[in-house]
Amino acid sequence: MSDLGAMIGEFLATLRREDKSAHTIRNYESDLDQFLAYLTPPGGSAPPLEEIDLPVLREWMGALYKQKLAASSTRRKIAALRAMFQHALRAGAIKRNPAKLLLLPKMPKGLPKVPTAEQVGAIVDGIEGAKLNRPYPKRDRAIFEFLYGCGLRVSELAGLNIDDIDRSERWILVRGKGRKERQTPYGGKAAEALDAWLAERTAAVEEHAVFVNFRGARLTTRGIHWIVEFYARMLAGDGGMHPHTLRHAYATHLLADGADLRAIQELLGHAQLSTTQKYTSVALSDLLAVYDKAHPKAR
Repeated sequence: MSDLGAMIGEFLATLRREDKSAHTIRNYESDLDQFLAYLTPPGGSAPPLEEIDLPVLREWMGALYKQKLAASSTRRKIAALRAMFQHALRAGAIKRNPAKLLLLPKMPKGLPKVPTAEQVGAIVDGIEGAKLNRPYPKRDRAIFEFLYGCGLRVSELAGLNIDDIDRSERWILVRGKGRKERQTPYGGKAAEALDAWLAERTAAVEEHAVFVNFRGARLTTRGIHWIVEFYARMLAGDGGMHPHTLRHAYATHLLADGADLRAIQELLGHAQLSTTQKYTSVALSDLLAVYDKAHPKAR
């Protein structure tokens, strides 16, 4: 098979058969469709797979740089391309994978911006009291309580089912990256918010999602992003907060209050301790800010 569009379709179908993350498949599909569109001239068709070499791919990367995409977005698009070409190689459609030779852009080393516990608390506590004309303030508060109280990724929260929650022991079963599962505890505030939401939750027939939308269907990751950004903007004037900000805050505040780094690694579901260690730098930067502001010998 040398047709690029057909190979992309076959590759995505393989990912679905392998039960890969829906989030990953959706991103890969978008990235590969953009690549196909770039190589398809008006009224024509994309070149066959075997004619797509490294110079062609570098030209495509040049177009990405002109769009001024974030390094993380460009890296994801390259990863999608590498995986698709590797699939074509295994299928015998090409003799080598040219995407393996593409250089990944370096990720910026800046530390994530983390709100204080007081800032997060003010938003969470203000959700139900604010007169914002929202249809499900109890659901929205529970979303914040679980993102910040459990350090969940947005995809993990969206994928949470009723049967995943042990309400008597306050544990949830979380399905993380690569379909890996872990158990995470949740606290009293999250328990209260969850009970309040479940008392009024109205879901469609056979819908098991904890968090549903006005149609009774599972709330999407995009919907959760919008909810978090809406309340942060309306209650704190912060237009830059997103669900992952609350995950950063969860880890940073645990570390600042003395939690063990390896325990945080388990709670976050990180495969490597090095991924968790970035929060050490965040916590230290917070301490330096306090020192610079408060100590008489700091200046």
